[in-house]
Amino acid sequence: MSLVLGIETSCDETGAAVYDSSSGRILSSVIFSQISMHAAFGGVVPEIASRSQLEKINPIVQEALSQASVTIDDIDVIAVAKGPGLVGSLFVGLCFAKGIAWSRNKKIVGVNHLEGHLFSSFLKSDLTIETNITFPHLCLSVSGGHTALYLVKGFGDYQVVGQTIDDAAGEAFDKIAKVLGFAYPGGPIIEKLAQQVNCQDFFKYPRTKNIGGDVFFSFSGLKTAVLYDLVKRGAYNLNTGPVQESLTLELKQQVASSLLACISDVFVNNVKFAFKKYPEIKCLTFVGGVACNKFLRQNLNQFCLQKNKNLFVAPPQFCTDNAAMIAFVGGYKHLNGYSDDFSLDVGL
Repeated sequence: MSLVLGIETSCDETGAAVYDSSSGRILSSVIFSQISMHAAFGGVVPEIASRSQLEKINPIVQEALSQASVTIDDIDVIAVAKGPGLVGSLFVGLCFAKGIAWSRNKKIVGVNHLEGHLFSSFLKSDLTIETNITFPHLCLSVSGGHTALYLVKGFGDYQVVGQTIDDAAGEAFDKIAKVLGFAYPGGPIIEKLAQQVNCQDFFKYPRTKNIGGDVFFSFSGLKTAVLYDLVKRGAYNLNTGPVQESLTLELKQQVASSLLACISDVFVNNVKFAFKKYPEIKCLTFVGGVACNKFLRQNLNQFCLQKNKNLFVAPPQFCTDNAAMIAFVGGYKHLNGYSDDFSLDVGL
């Protein structure tokens, strides 16, 4: 048995998990979410995030160990998210991980947060590891801070083949939800409104197109198009914000639904382009917080079926930031002989 304790504090979640890399099973995964703490501010406040993590990290780690029915002495490796993310938040997790590793003579492995997401599709809802994902494959990773498509050749072996040239898709959800008068986070709100009108495309917002043989994403123009369409409809004032008497529930539903339909088309078009560019690819994985969206999952799955490809999506509990994915990546790094020393620092 080789037990890995994973620690994740890259943004506003405080997570800890225990993974048995020998049997390929997640023994525990515990997360404390700060969403309610940041909702009033319309986004994550870094100082609030790091202060909360400082308070929560010890009890969260203890709970993860308890749920796994192990003690810290049973742990072989400490895997910790080292970046990218909020520096203050990352620093809390890294210092805690170093403290355990030094005091208990444990190995420590720094894990890129995005690599954690890349391989989160291997984590199944029954806490075992998916064995049907083939290499090489494409991975669409989408969150509030990142939107990118990767060519994944093996564990720890991947390259970016297309990414956003401005804003991330998750940020578009958050910003448009705010324009509509809703609190952070915007993704679940947009999805709920869109489902109420069957995710139809009412307003045909502009889609970015692949130019010059490149795969890329862009959502800045989409946000602007939605904003100025609402201004034109008299539902939003650039100086004072939403015009409540004009911003009816029906209009909110139609905007949310059209936004979701547009982003879905952008995803499918980029994946379609990438499949042509890499014909050897047999499957697609969809990861990150935005991968919780059922409509996006369904549309990508339908497209993959048409192309005789398989789609693998991380379970919702492993789409958002979590320590299980950090422990999993730390596990295969350790099995391949990789470890860090105490010079490990926050960074990529």
